[in-house]
Amino acid sequence: MNTKPILALDFPGETEVVNFLKHFNEPLFVKIGMELYMQEGPDIVRKVKDLGHDIFLDLKLHDIPNTVGSAMKGLAKLGVDLVNVHAAGGRPMMEAALEGLEAGTPAGRERAALIAVTQLTSTTEEQMQGEQKIALSLQESVLHYASLTKQAGLNGVVCSVHEAKAIAEVCGEDFLRVTPGIRLAGGDAHDQKRIATPDGAKRDGSSLIVVGRAVTGAQDPVAAYKIVSELWEA
Repeated sequence: MNTKPILALDFPGETEVVNFLKHFNEPLFVKIGMELYMQEGPDIVRKVKDLGHDIFLDLKLHDIPNTVGSAMKGLAKLGVDLVNVHAAGGRPMMEAALEGLEAGTPAGRERAALIAVTQLTSTTEEQMQGEQKIALSLQESVLHYASLTKQAGLNGVVCSVHEAKAIAEVCGEDFLRVTPGIRLAGGDAHDQKRIATPDGAKRDGSSLIVVGRAVTGAQDPVAAYKIVSELWEA
């Protein structure tokens, strides 16, 4: 799998995405999330694919197993490289997602890697315990979801950097740990609570990092992306 930093295309529409991508003269690994997908639909995935970029389609599917399996079967036709569900949907849902993804992948094409969200990087332990009524530490909850995800046959999880190393110890180094909340030193945390720098993420066991406004909001996004890449690859 492409191991470049994943750039979050958190823009309101296709025009902004295309204008941003024009800054770069190399293929990227990008994330298309709910904001963009809900505005533009599958056409934005096809457009970005046609421009030569790898795609993490971040829709966090979470519903009954049959619905998620059917939805994933449809998404598989888009040819994305990485896609996700929410581990809170349970093992049968995750297994259905994997079955749908495999069934929907066209013959001769490698299926997308499938990962599951554990706890959002915007969630604090206090929130989790108070609002979700999970009587565990945040790390214990994340490790539980990661183990469940592996049992379901998925390729890895979305987690914060702070749990990545422990997940590798429990689930193995080949189990993907995709970590959002990446910022450059001194950067604004925005709405993320559990954040890290690119080099910190590498040191602490991330397999892939997702970076957004540190690059997309920079005055010179190409220079910012280069800094992130150099820190990540060092």
